Amino acid sequence: MTGKARGAVVGVDVGGTFTDLVELDPVSGRVRLAKVPSTLDNQAFGVLNALGAAGCDLPGLGLIVHGTTTTTNAVLERKLAKTGLITTAGFRDILELGRRTRPQPYGMTGVFRP
Repeated sequence: MTGKARGAVVGVDVGGTFTDLVELDPVSGRVRLAKVPSTLDNQAFGVLNALGAAGCDLPGLGLIVHGTTTTTNAVLERKLAKTGLITTAGFRDILELGRRTRPQPYGMTGVFRP
């Protein structure tokens, strides 16, 4: 954000259990905090609940910064869906390309053994 802040700035983190919010009014220096239960079916409800719990004036907000740890939690807790990868014939190195571990990723020739 450049220049003067116009309105309050809100940071919100949607976690697996709670949604945390902090609001800073750059003019008055006022800080408001809120912690509400997360709504995993629709994270927007948890965010709106946190905005309400903190008493935020929605039209007066200048910036909302949103983050989430739900994906990180799912990976750490191994609560992910079983997945697979289907690719076009001849592209068996797609995972190596994605990992950027192919010896010459832009080379048109060369031997690559996955």
